[in-house]
Amino acid sequence: MNKVYVDVVAEFSKEGCLIPILFVWEDGRKYKIDKVLKIERCASRKAGGVGTMYTCMVQGKESHLFFEVDK
Repeated sequence: MNKVYVDVVAEFSKEGCLIPILFVWEDGRKYKIDKVLKIERCASRKAGGVGTMYTCMVQGKESHLFFEVDK
């Protein structure tokens, strides 16, 4: 799978965590993130880059968002 950069609407929790709320796909469609299952620091082996991986539920499917520190 190719790396796709998307716009993300997020909020900071009172603990200082960055939490994604929704993202906008290449064609302009908006997808609400139903639940963030896991947040972990890691490298993206498939797409490349280092940062934070968010494992999320979007429309009943597990999905991954990456926040790259160097981007």
